[in-house]
Amino acid sequence: MKTISITDSKEIENIIRQCPYCMVGITDADGHPYVIPMNFAYEKGIIYLHSGPDGGKLEMTRQHPDVCITFCDGHELVWMHQQVACSYSMKSRSVICRGRVEFVDDMDVKRRILTLLMKHYTDYPCTMGDPAVRNVVVWRVRVKQMTGKSFGLRPSEL
Repeated sequence: MKTISITDSKEIENIIRQCPYCMVGITDADGHPYVIPMNFAYEKGIIYLHSGPDGGKLEMTRQHPDVCITFCDGHELVWMHQQVACSYSMKSRSVICRGRVEFVDDMDVKRRILTLLMKHYTDYPCTMGDPAVRNVVVWRVRVKQMTGKSFGLRPSEL
């Protein structure tokens, strides 16, 4: 099985848009990794996340704003030889993004981002009142580095 780098930015962005969630890697107060699944939106090189107004992940991110965000789609078990354990692989594609969290405070900007987040998950128009918008924390991560990989390709698929 072969792993190849994905260099086409449109293909990389397509992988991101197909994912229902992302995994966000944060550094805790003791310098240890902490990874959590989060809902997201993506637009023009920026990943948007949101959370409640309190909690450990906010404290960690305020102390260590650099994050690593991973997206992965397609999870198909494949093999070269069905009886040979080492020939098995998981056919999938992934994107790893690195950036720094900035928190958005402006109500109009937060509302636009939250609308973008909702559009990632539903076609239904959604409304949100000012108290709800004030109570949510919106994260903006400008992607500084983005890499894509495709895993588990058979030689005939290269």
